[in-house]
Amino acid sequence: MGYVVTRDPDYNTEIKTWGVLDTVWASVLDVLPSRSETVQNAVEIVERPSKVRMRYRTDITPDMRLVIVGADGAPDRECEIVAGPAEIGRREGVELLVKSFRSSG
Repeated sequence: MGYVVTRDPDYNTEIKTWGVLDTVWASVLDVLPSRSETVQNAVEIVERPSKVRMRYRTDITPDMRLVIVGADGAPDRECEIVAGPAEIGRREGVELLVKSFRSSG
């Protein structure tokens, strides 16, 4: 997912929203330890870091988000890119380090 910029019809200001740029197959590997929990502003936050590998592409930037879809086709989790994209081999693929966040409870 990436930012999609539109204009407000009344005030002509920019409106940034998340939009789907592409749907691709990828390998998702959980990083061990696979979960960590912290408390921020009295809310328990659960982090889930993962490595994502996909075919080589040049249009991925660190300010984008990934939506990982489960086997049933429904969105499983939304992740932010923490590191990458790193090139694998000679333009064979890219690897991203991502984290998904959710509040527990």
